Amino acid sequence: MTALHRARLWKPVAVAALAALLVAMLGALMTDLGPWYRNLAQPSWKPPDAAFGLIWTTIFALAAAAGVIGWRRAATRIGRERMLVLFALNGFLNVLWSLLYFRLHRPDWSLIEVPFLWLSVLALVAVLRPIARLASALMLPYLVWVTIAAVLNWETVRLNGPFG
Repeated sequence: MTALHRARLWKPVAVAALAALLVAMLGALMTDLGPWYRNLAQPSWKPPDAAFGLIWTTIFALAAAAGVIGWRRAATRIGRERMLVLFALNGFLNVLWSLLYFRLHRPDWSLIEVPFLWLSVLALVAVLRPIARLASALMLPYLVWVTIAAVLNWETVRLNGPFG
């Protein structure tokens, strides 16, 4: 195997890992678990705060793996570009949700944004399915988690609103 061939194999892995780390870091920078958050009434079924880091780490790792598989299996450059645009949109919406909820203290605004985040994950599931079923399946835990997070977001607004 030539050095050029090895570089081509590892480039999508490096890009996907860096992208996942960037989104995770930006989301973490937006997340403030200070007094405002601690004083919110939460539903009894909310997972412990410590679980969220593990959940998001798993989701980002699965999404990065899905991106690599999709990149390698996409038949055309246009297919790869469409997939990259959807991953970029999803990353933007993920960080925006954290900004709205945690930094701006507006769970009501993040609740308006969350359907767009959910749809961006669904779009990735749909776009990846014909390219690589495994890649599509790797995105399903993300879709499930955003669904759970949306219900949690709804309950937070219901228990604490109005905001602003």
